Amino acid sequence: MKKRSLSIRGHRTSLSLEDAFWEELGKIATARGQSVASLITEIDRTRDGGLSSAVRLFVLEAVKQNAAACRTLDGPLG
Repeated sequence: MKKRSLSIRGHRTSLSLEDAFWEELGKIATARGQSVASLITEIDRTRDGGLSSAVRLFVLEAVKQNAAACRTLDGPLG
């Protein structure tokens, strides 16, 4: 688990996530052409509940969508 500090809408906060979530979040931000901080700010605007949970759910949804897109391109599994 890594804790990082960042600024969201002008105020400093810290966020603790497992390494795997930080890595995927970085990949998503890069693919979108934005910084991790700006992506977290975007997630913060639409969240219900805690920020760490919102980020984890965002990453999970992005990974699921990517997997579904890959299955569509590759055909059915099995």
